[in-house]
Amino acid sequence: MRRHLRPSDDQWQPPRRSSIGRTVGLLVLLPVLALTSPMTAEVPPYQAEIDRRAAEVEEQVITWRRDIHQHPELGNREVRTSGVVAAHLKSLGLDEVRTGIAHTGVVGVLRGGQPGPVVALRADMDALPVKELVDIPFASQVTTEYNGRQVGVMHACGHDVHTAVLMGTASVLAGMRDQLPGTVVFVFQPAEEGPPAGENGGAKMMIEEGVLNDPAPDAIFALHTMPAPSGFLAYRPGGTMAGSDGLKIEITGSQTHGAVPWGGVDPIVVASQVILGLQTITSRQIDLTAAPAVITIGMIQGGVRGNIIPESVEMEGTIRLLDPAMRDDVLERIERTAKSIAESAGARAEVTIEPYAPVTYNDPELTGRMAPTLERVGPMGAQIVPAVTPSEDFSFFQEKIPGFYFFLGIADPENPLPAPNHSPYFSVHEEAMLTGVRAMSTVAVDYLHGR
Repeated sequence: MRRHLRPSDDQWQPPRRSSIGRTVGLLVLLPVLALTSPMTAEVPPYQAEIDRRAAEVEEQVITWRRDIHQHPELGNREVRTSGVVAAHLKSLGLDEVRTGIAHTGVVGVLRGGQPGPVVALRADMDALPVKELVDIPFASQVTTEYNGRQVGVMHACGHDVHTAVLMGTASVLAGMRDQLPGTVVFVFQPAEEGPPAGENGGAKMMIEEGVLNDPAPDAIFALHTMPAPSGFLAYRPGGTMAGSDGLKIEITGSQTHGAVPWGGVDPIVVASQVILGLQTITSRQIDLTAAPAVITIGMIQGGVRGNIIPESVEMEGTIRLLDPAMRDDVLERIERTAKSIAESAGARAEVTIEPYAPVTYNDPELTGRMAPTLERVGPMGAQIVPAVTPSEDFSFFQEKIPGFYFFLGIADPENPLPAPNHSPYFSVHEEAMLTGVRAMSTVAVDYLHGR
């Protein structure tokens, strides 16, 4: 079994829509709300200034978001976006602005007026190969080549929001420089959704190129949009988003006439049996009460004509696990299942696992420390939510230093059925971005002040 690096093409995917006009994800949240008691915390003296400065930059944040949304760029190609980011950071007079990290990444360093710890704030900048179908004046009309195909390009996962929010956060904190007891590192990351085939990129490459050095952050924070009520803040201690591996399976049979299937070995039938067999791993072979697991085949390709049984079939999919201890066992079962089913039909199966990202794991101590911050700044407080099976390469940062990853609701209050992330209809209620700026600014300042 060959294993090599492959980028993710996934991010937060909200649950399916329910029949009563809410997403299943929101239905899942409701019992959690009832079980989570409000946290009380003294409001620090600097909170009023953060809120004032965030309100002052809100209109500019919306303008940035619309501009980035209208000009989306895929992973490792965020040239224009990174240029906009770098120009803004330089205009703030930061102590240092570095560009070209992991191809198009940007890092800004803001040293406060007093000594103290170092905190990093991260936003991802890349878009998706999705053709936009949202009817807005600044809808994307961009097309480009992706893996040899012409595709539409869209910010269908909210990375335009993340980028604009962190730019606004930089404005807020730069204006409070003299009051900051420590250093803030702003990390604008390319290729979270994955670089083009054959290229390195994303959080892993930024780390390799020293983004966590000089200065070395003591902790790192990030947020992500979710189809929940506008301004809703949510988090989870421990495992929050699944680890992800790519899966490729090639079934090789023997080509023959479609009218004479006994003259060869049909890899299409074998592939269909393998797909069904893989589902028994998660439904019958592992203990799903311990942790969820998902094996999905999202692409199958074989044959050129209806009356010709082809020589081979290629399949691609994804594996999601929330318990790293289950990984080796599940990968072994995938390889054994595919090869055994193929062999039983006289075919061959080659399985390739392409590791992407580990589990997004919120350091429990850091999470407990920062949860009151979210509770304080959230219009609806902040709530603990269940773990989810999409993945995030923010987890590479969390492997190196304690990290806290939380979610920001961006659903329009007028829309009871918000489109999921990665949908061509994904849209953002822009008023939520003010909460994003307040949250990112406040977690940074609270952390520096030792709260």
